Amino acid sequence: MNPTPGEVINLLVDAGATVATCESLTGGMICAELTSVPGSSQVVLGGMITYATTLKTTLAGIDSGLIETHGVVSREVGVAMAESASEICGADYGIGVTGVAGPGPLDGIEAGTVWVGVKGPQGCVGELLHEQGDREAVRTAVVGHALWLLSMIIQQGRAE
Repeated sequence: MNPTPGEVINLLVDAGATVATCESLTGGMICAELTSVPGSSQVVLGGMITYATTLKTTLAGIDSGLIETHGVVSREVGVAMAESASEICGADYGIGVTGVAGPGPLDGIEAGTVWVGVKGPQGCVGELLHEQGDREAVRTAVVGHALWLLSMIIQQGRAE
């Protein structure tokens, strides 16, 4: 079960940690969910919406060669977006999401194909999702999974 945004904020507060996002298909929904929680300003630094591929390179600083080699919807780019969010915003944790929300495929990639990257103090994780449903269902599922993955990584870091 996915944690609520409030539960994620509490984990960050308890860990004394901060988070930032670099979002494509979710268009800022992850950051919006986190900042809907009173007191989230203690731990949410902000984020970047890099919906256009050009902004992934110009705003987030993702190497264009990485995008050309692996494609914009790839583990490499999702993880690079998470690293960028953390580094540019100065956060302990970074979340990056890139994928196809639909309704149809993009550049041969099926709708619902998404990479979620999370960068934490111990390194980076990239997970591939294959979500079902319409555009809004895909985007909502991605937000939930990103918050779940972040919460798992925070909890693992506290256990070490």
